[in-house]
Amino acid sequence: MVRSQHPEDLTIGKFAAAADVGVETVRFYQRRGLLSTPRRIDGIRRYGSADVARLRFIRQAQAAGFTLEEIRRLLDLDSGEDRATVRAMAAKRLAELDARMEALQQARASLQTLVSECAVGRTGPCPILKSFEA
Repeated sequence: MVRSQHPEDLTIGKFAAAADVGVETVRFYQRRGLLSTPRRIDGIRRYGSADVARLRFIRQAQAAGFTLEEIRRLLDLDSGEDRATVRAMAAKRLAELDARMEALQQARASLQTLVSECAVGRTGPCPILKSFEA
């Protein structure tokens, strides 16, 4: 008889896979206090659906650019009703992302110009290489 995997019965490997991370990532988050370490049942630590949701939240918040310390604050705020603080944190992160995107767009435009200036068939030093020397 094959034993089915219940949502409250995940080993660390299945738990990590459920959030598309490695086992070492789970352990890292546990050491940082972002994830709890469950007690052992029959000698094996078991994770549940709430743990999976928390791990996915951490990964999505990281993908949005939040630091681990900011994620810790967001997780702490999740247990309350302080939407204003969460909104302020997200707005700050959004402004930082907008500034970074603007800088990347400027870098892209500069590189695009250099690629055009380094057209095939021209002679002399490549302007791309010259620009990196400056």
